[in-house]
Amino acid sequence: MNITLLAIGTKMPKWVNEGYQEYARRLGRDCNLTLNEIPSPRKSNSEDSASVCRKEGELLLAAVPKGAYVLALDEHGKPQSTRSVADKLRHLKENPQPLALLIGGADGLSDQVLSQCNEKWSLSKMTFPHAMVRVIVAEQIYRAISLLNNHPYHRA
Repeated sequence: MNITLLAIGTKMPKWVNEGYQEYARRLGRDCNLTLNEIPSPRKSNSEDSASVCRKEGELLLAAVPKGAYVLALDEHGKPQSTRSVADKLRHLKENPQPLALLIGGADGLSDQVLSQCNEKWSLSKMTFPHAMVRVIVAEQIYRAISLLNNHPYHRA
């Protein structure tokens, strides 16, 4: 299974990169998790955050792999359990289709991006720094794959 994590922002703190890499490495041959960091466009003094969010959205959509099932991580998306994530991964694995997970910048995802996604998921009612979402998503993918493989990492 191929999963691409498309995330606005580069130059993350060392702990973010190490956390993401740890879970991506643990997936082994079961799942190929690739991070594609997309630089945030420069904001001019006269530009509002909505304009920057739209530009980020255009860059994200342009980077989505062809034929991918596109899933937005958005605060207004549908809350997920680990079991529901595992079920979605099982379905995508049985019907070979790459998965693209989209993480916006500090202002989230534009309406244009959200309208073009197959699904919108919320990780929590809490707000997380967008850098931390990379680690959380990688861990949850690892946990879901572990659940599908009856691995003891997942104990729910």
